[in-house]
Amino acid sequence: MSSPGSVLVVGGGPAGVTAALQASELGARVTLLEAGQVGGTSLNRGPAPVRTLARAARLARDWSSWAVFGLDGPRPVANLPVMLANTDRVARYAHDKKDLAGQLRRHGIDLVEQLGPAGFTDPHTVAVAGTGSWSADRIILAVGGHAARLPIPGAGLGLTYEDIPALTVLPDRVAVVGGADTGCQIASILQDLGAAVAVFEAGPVLIPAADATVSAEFCRAFRAQGVHVLTGTRVEALRRDGAGIQVDYRSGDQRGQLEVGAVFFAVGWPASLDALNPEVAGVVTEPGWIPVDDYLRTNVGHIFAAGDVNGRSMLVQTARMEGRLAATNAILGPSRQASYDVVPSGSFTDPEYGRVGLTEAEAARQHDVAVGIAYYDDLLRPVADGRSDGFCKLIADRREHTILGAH
Repeated sequence: MSSPGSVLVVGGGPAGVTAALQASELGARVTLLEAGQVGGTSLNRGPAPVRTLARAARLARDWSSWAVFGLDGPRPVANLPVMLANTDRVARYAHDKKDLAGQLRRHGIDLVEQLGPAGFTDPHTVAVAGTGSWSADRIILAVGGHAARLPIPGAGLGLTYEDIPALTVLPDRVAVVGGADTGCQIASILQDLGAAVAVFEAGPVLIPAADATVSAEFCRAFRAQGVHVLTGTRVEALRRDGAGIQVDYRSGDQRGQLEVGAVFFAVGWPASLDALNPEVAGVVTEPGWIPVDDYLRTNVGHIFAAGDVNGRSMLVQTARMEGRLAATNAILGPSRQASYDVVPSGSFTDPEYGRVGLTEAEAARQHDVAVGIAYYDDLLRPVADGRSDGFCKLIADRREHTILGAH
């Protein structure tokens, strides 16, 4: 076998860290470049902090069930600065416990952090202005993505989930634009903390990627909690109105306005390509992502893309899988294809939801399906816990007796 040579990984999130470790284990000389702190969105600004804030929100909401259990007491008051400080504590703990930087360097990886954005200067070289340049035989792009905003008038007045740590007070009224996973998480957390929340979703249902039964029940539960859900509705403009913001929206032929204290966009997660200069390396891009083949190669044979940047699956678990496969294929040649058949995912919402495998609609297209639903109000434990809403839905192949999906 020829020498593994050198590998340059651009981006230190889950995909980049996994790719760097895998390439090192396969004997390559590895350099990992990270614009900020290693760990990426998932550790610094994503699941770890959001999960911590969601836990605080759930504790606040549990107050509403105290009376059922014979407990009396005033409603908890959200101290936002203290809650956000706790999310920082958890993120720092995760960094200290995992010691990603130390782990990478102990594996012989040349880790360079806090660089700022890097960009191609030729097909084998990436540089950071005023800092330096790095070249390698093969390059793995794992630069991740960023929260998008709608291209509408006044979009600059809106926030994204990345702005939550900068809040100093909880807005009384909030609009969330986008009803997929991230939007519903923001809406659920803020609603549980006492804000009045409206969710605008352009499509016909909330969390459209979920099984239809989950989407319908989640929307019902949201509305029962007082969340104002507007599906089939497009936000057309944001306008400053005194100390607040006016949301102009349209649903079919009907137009409306809503006055809120803050607007959060959750309308997509395009790849962070602005500074990368992929065209200099000859890498073809699409708006918001870099196309790859089944081996995670770009159109340039020695350049691979893993994680959010390739637009395939915006999940930590698939990012790690892709990072491992990209490094393996970069060093050993294209031999292992990425598979997304069994990818579990869940939410930090109230109610929570989770899924793995095919939805009922997806399964029915290729299988003779049998569907079973166990409702939680038939079980003693959920009733005793005061959380009897919900269900577990299994989808099976009627002839093969195999589970195709669980929701």
